[in-house]
Amino acid sequence: MADLRPLVKPKIIRNRTKKFIWHQSDRYVKIKCNWWKPRGTDNRARRRFKGQILMPNFLVHKVEELEVLLTCNRSYCVDSAHSVSSRNRKAVVERAAQLALRVTNPNARLRSKENEQTAYVHIVFVLIKP
Repeated sequence: MADLRPLVKPKIIRNRTKKFIWHQSDRYVKIKCNWWKPRGTDNRARRRFKGQILMPNFLVHKVEELEVLLTCNRSYCVDSAHSVSSRNRKAVVERAAQLALRVTNPNARLRSKENEQTAYVHIVFVLIKP
């Protein structure tokens, strides 16, 4: 017999559209929504209990740390850390593309060439003025 199939097939959304929020920021006004890593000894979000907020998967500080994800690049994505410089971020994004890893924030701290040229021209005009 033929398999029964629905008339309308729902589109599967594979990327995460929901932002990472701070633990219990929905409960208190004084706690902002911006992401902070939970660090408490008994924190249930840090311990990854069921039903708690999700945390970013894998923070990368340097290019060598990408080699760990070679075997599990389908289930984990790369998130470059806040303290990484723009030069190192560019190297991380390029290496991740070679290894077929997905980067969640590939455009962070990277300017386009047009923005750099206009910033340079603006600085030159400021220096020439008396």
